[in-house]
Amino acid sequence: MKAYIFPGQGAQFTGMGQDLYNSSEEARTLFHQANDILGFDIAKIMFEGTAEDLKETKVTQPAIFLHSVILSKVLGDSFQPDMVAGHSLGEFSALVANGTLEFEDALRLVHKRALAMQEACEINPSTMAAVLGLEDDVVEEVCKNIDGVVVPANYNCPGQLVISGSHEAVEKACEALKEKGAKRALLLPVGGAFHSPLMEPAREKLAKAIESTRFNTPKCPVYQNVTTTAVSDPEDIKTNLMKQLTAPVKWTQTMKQMLADGATDFTEVGPGKVLQGLLRKVDRQVNAESISGL
Repeated sequence: MKAYIFPGQGAQFTGMGQDLYNSSEEARTLFHQANDILGFDIAKIMFEGTAEDLKETKVTQPAIFLHSVILSKVLGDSFQPDMVAGHSLGEFSALVANGTLEFEDALRLVHKRALAMQEACEINPSTMAAVLGLEDDVVEEVCKNIDGVVVPANYNCPGQLVISGSHEAVEKACEALKEKGAKRALLLPVGGAFHSPLMEPAREKLAKAIESTRFNTPKCPVYQNVTTTAVSDPEDIKTNLMKQLTAPVKWTQTMKQMLADGATDFTEVGPGKVLQGLLRKVDRQVNAESISGL
């Protein structure tokens, strides 16, 4: 069974998508459509912008989404997923890939998501940290015992978990985790505490937009960040997507579930090869490739 997976924030790079634009009429049409929907020339920023330009949340999220989705569309008949999943933002790309969301609707949601997350970061200054070399349950227990808001946010692969919360609580947790034997507990250069309760203002705004968007019956199941299991009912997909901003990304568990459900070939579609690397930490023997251009 063929599984397609889609990257999230952090995978962007200068010049992303330029080859797609140059080599495909369909890609050019979709980029122009995206510029109209967003109200600014995102294609120009993707192709010519600096790394700093691309790091701005309102640019980063639609840029990664566009790269992944346009690439999956121009792959044509060779793109035949039996199951899909996306890491955080990547879940929106996955939902276009399996037909749950139309391209335009998904892009509008991604744009609203980026703006809402940016606003939430300004309301509650906060941060995230990568923790390496500890079992998940140890990290969970340490977070529980810290005063303030700090929670597991991204279960990326065995031995790699990202925590999220207020600056003070995350810093205290990092010290406690080092004492527990973490190889590293490192603050990340991010704008806020994604996938934590501090994203509640963003969740509320995005939930309203999701509620008013049409969700179709998908062509194949999506393995969602919140549940880790195969989901095909449009209403269930919608509910899970609403929860995503304040709930952890259970990527390790999702990859294990896809393998258990019969996935034999994984293809990462979009910028970078991060997910392919994480997948190999789950199963070294897995058949995985990355496609980032034509």
